[in-house]
Amino acid sequence: MSRVPACPQCGSTRVWKDGIHRLTDGSVIQRWLCRDCGYRFSDPSKTSKRKNSDDFYCRVGGWEDRPKNSAKAVEALKELEESEKRVAGTTETSQVDVKGKIVEFAWWMKKEGYADATIKMNASILRILHRRGADLYNPESVKEVIAKQSWSQNRRKNVINAYDLFAKFVGLKWQKPKCRPERKIPFIPTEQELDALIAASGKKLAALLQLLKETGMRVGEARRLRWIDIDFQRRVVIMNAPEKNGNPRIYNVSKTLINMLNALPRKSERIFGDSPNALKASFYHKRKALAAKLKNPRLLRIGFHTFRHWKATMEYHKTKDILHVQRLLGHKNIENTMIYIDVERALFQTSNDEFHVRVAKSPEEIKALLEVGFEYVCEKDGLLFFRKRK
Repeated sequence: MSRVPACPQCGSTRVWKDGIHRLTDGSVIQRWLCRDCGYRFSDPSKTSKRKNSDDFYCRVGGWEDRPKNSAKAVEALKELEESEKRVAGTTETSQVDVKGKIVEFAWWMKKEGYADATIKMNASILRILHRRGADLYNPESVKEVIAKQSWSQNRRKNVINAYDLFAKFVGLKWQKPKCRPERKIPFIPTEQELDALIAASGKKLAALLQLLKETGMRVGEARRLRWIDIDFQRRVVIMNAPEKNGNPRIYNVSKTLINMLNALPRKSERIFGDSPNALKASFYHKRKALAAKLKNPRLLRIGFHTFRHWKATMEYHKTKDILHVQRLLGHKNIENTMIYIDVERALFQTSNDEFHVRVAKSPEEIKALLEVGFEYVCEKDGLLFFRKRK
């Protein structure tokens, strides 16, 4: 019987095989996923030397970019040869210079106050462009490489913006290529589907998903939460590290979530630890297994950000107050929040011109109506009229 390694994070031997990791030298290392804490790790004792054409895609384009059939493989290898010829025209010194310049660029962004996630993404984009044959000091070369990629419009926008910032850093002038970002209607699952995913997850992942469901915060914001941000007695979560220049928020949460958080080990200053990719891998594994078990392919469409879309839609359905939803999500621009009005109307088939109308005379009646979401309309003959959308 083969040896099962212990999880280096929690020591548990309840682990699953979770694919293999291909290194740039052709080595293949077995990957494992802990069933208790969700940590994903490698077992260095389980290695082999398997070199093939796929190694290039692990090194250069990322494993997800490898060709899926022989026809695409031939085409990809031709592109590889062309890119290698272009790269071969540069000296070894210039190659080192570009890599060093990317490091300088990352440090410059850090000094300018860019978020760590933005710095990591932009540096990764520049490395991808360089590996695919683009001369980062030649904007036309960069445009040529971008034009050949089968990226989505949103991905193209990120690449263009990253290089535009790099061009500003090195003092280059270029004309940004046209890009039309796509704005799609978000997928809104049922609450039962979200609850099924939470119930099928381990303690740490389940607590994270329940937090996303109750607060609507971004997963990156949830990963930044520290134990001192939780008031367990008053069931309050304070989020003072928003992403995307959002506003800080404070949330009242359920007793269920508080109990789930209390059950987690406190091995780090951050509630969900310092290895964000571990929970991501565990989530994808659980989602795939549950979708197959329940024969529900809709579960495969649920990501961390789906919980945020669901919370915003349900909150607007309950309150009909788009400003409240904006504050809940921390949006700076209400235009980003308005999409949930259309989503809610479609899902619940509500119309725009149907209202509940109430009349109030005394301060007590006025207070009671305002507390349940009615809005003041007008006053006539000493009576105050209020309304609330159905």
